[in-house]
Amino acid sequence: MTLHDEIREQPAVLARLLADRAETVREIARAIHAHDVRWVLLAARGTSDNAGLYAQYVWGSRNRLAVAMATPSLFTHYGTPPRLAGSLVVGISQSGQSPDIVGVLAEGRRQGVPTLAITNEPGSSLAREATWVLATGAGAELAVAATKTYTTQLLAVAMLSAALRAAEAGSAEGRGDDGTEAALHLVPEAVAAALALDEAIAVAAARYRTMARCVVLGRGFHYATACEWALKLEELTYAVAEPYSTADFRHGPLAIVGADFPVLAVAPGGAVFDDSLALLAAIVRERGADLVAISDRDEALALARTPLRLATSLPEWLRPLVDVIPAQLFAYHLARAMGRDTEAPRGLSKVTRTW
Repeated sequence: MTLHDEIREQPAVLARLLADRAETVREIARAIHAHDVRWVLLAARGTSDNAGLYAQYVWGSRNRLAVAMATPSLFTHYGTPPRLAGSLVVGISQSGQSPDIVGVLAEGRRQGVPTLAITNEPGSSLAREATWVLATGAGAELAVAATKTYTTQLLAVAMLSAALRAAEAGSAEGRGDDGTEAALHLVPEAVAAALALDEAIAVAAARYRTMARCVVLGRGFHYATACEWALKLEELTYAVAEPYSTADFRHGPLAIVGADFPVLAVAPGGAVFDDSLALLAAIVRERGADLVAISDRDEALALARTPLRLATSLPEWLRPLVDVIPAQLFAYHLARAMGRDTEAPRGLSKVTRTW
């Protein structure tokens, strides 16, 4: 199975996760609720780190949980882990084999707080350190660049958020009263619709085959997508791709943009759209940036030299599951246009162990 096959497999994989893990997620949510968790410490690396960024926004906005990203070297090299009282310690990892992420969960167990592993490998070292395991069930992912394991991690985060809301409301069925459950089940179909852009993105991406550097912008729920798009570009094309929140980009990095500088943006409608649109308009009209935009809004698409229209009825908090699809396809097709090896990028391996 190739990377392209794994990208296209995502609707089926996501539908399977929804069907197979719904009751497990509800049980985990009820147990977390019973522990009176006040905050979350989340440990991850690489693509899983971007899933953690998504969790920060989803669990923060929809469950009102403070979510801090762990600094694993405090647990390993420095031996000075923080006090974890009142927390839930979460590890997100495709393989569950990175020693420093495992070490964060092990310290959580040592301090007597509950731990959760979100992983594609339920028999991994990470899973063995966890109070609860949420197996994403993506199946074997052979390509080095993670795609379906990333979107299943996002969906696992979203499912847990919905189940926590239901647990807080005391619903024995594990269902919210705000359409959340129904919205989750729209995700696979929305991802399948995004894959229909495949051929058009292949043509659009080829324009950038000489690109050596770019910036990738997003904000709010979409910041995780910007970070993941940048990571996929660096893994697959070897271009330098720097991700920024549109808010942070104004604080200095804006100076690097000049005429024809590639700016890639994730800018669908939602709470942060007007702020993002203002920045994109300024860098296109005043600085002549070459904008690639993933959006459903005409105002953003009209600014782009390369508009990638992606309309969906999903609420904003679930859009990252869909908007990352054209980002994955863009990175894949650009790498192909550059003559890169999309199955085995140089210097990388499927499992990366850090201490």
